[in-house]
Amino acid sequence: MPPPVKRPPRAVVFDLDGTLVDSSRDIAAAVNHALAQSALPTLPLARVKSLVGDGARVLMQRASGFDDHDARLTPLLADFLDYYAAHAATFTRALPGALEALVELGSRFPLALATNKPRQTTELVLAALGLTRHFRAIVAGGDPPRQKPSAEPLCFLAEKLGVEPNELVMVGDGPQDVRAGRAAGARTVAVRGGMAEEERLLAAAPDVVIDSLSELPAVIERWCAEVTG
Repeated sequence: MPPPVKRPPRAVVFDLDGTLVDSSRDIAAAVNHALAQSALPTLPLARVKSLVGDGARVLMQRASGFDDHDARLTPLLADFLDYYAAHAATFTRALPGALEALVELGSRFPLALATNKPRQTTELVLAALGLTRHFRAIVAGGDPPRQKPSAEPLCFLAEKLGVEPNELVMVGDGPQDVRAGRAAGARTVAVRGGMAEEERLLAAAPDVVIDSLSELPAVIERWCAEVTG
């Protein structure tokens, strides 16, 4: 459970897909390529977006309808990862306000990235969009034993950044992000309009909900003033 008294924010952690970048078309293309390779029905973009958030294996399990122990899931996942690595940023773009928020907040706080996306494609997307330089630490899918909504990725990042977990601000578009932040005792900011359905996002009970990352610096400034004022 989060501590009863919040400490001043000292670092900001971002999710990637649906928060900083719109990667939905590239992810959907990779999902549908893998499904087609296995002679399975392909899915519309909106459906793929609703399945994203818990890592590549879970994504392909949901997309295929296979049981987690189904042997067919292994080659399906491999097809997805191979295709996505080769087409990681064909259509992916930074979301409005993302770069500005990274620059403004990065001048005041250390920034980190916590994503359930595999590390290989995470690094490819960040490099293609020129975003790598903004982050002092990155945790991707497969790095820690447990991923979001576990607090483990945020606790790892807090140690790397030299702060306490409850001095972090976790920013994301999915319930996994909010729950991970809450589990770590961090402040949480939910961004509408990403991958997750809004109902699921709000049900995770974020501290603040914003429509654009352009609103984020003012939110964090307010929290700093409340704690130190």
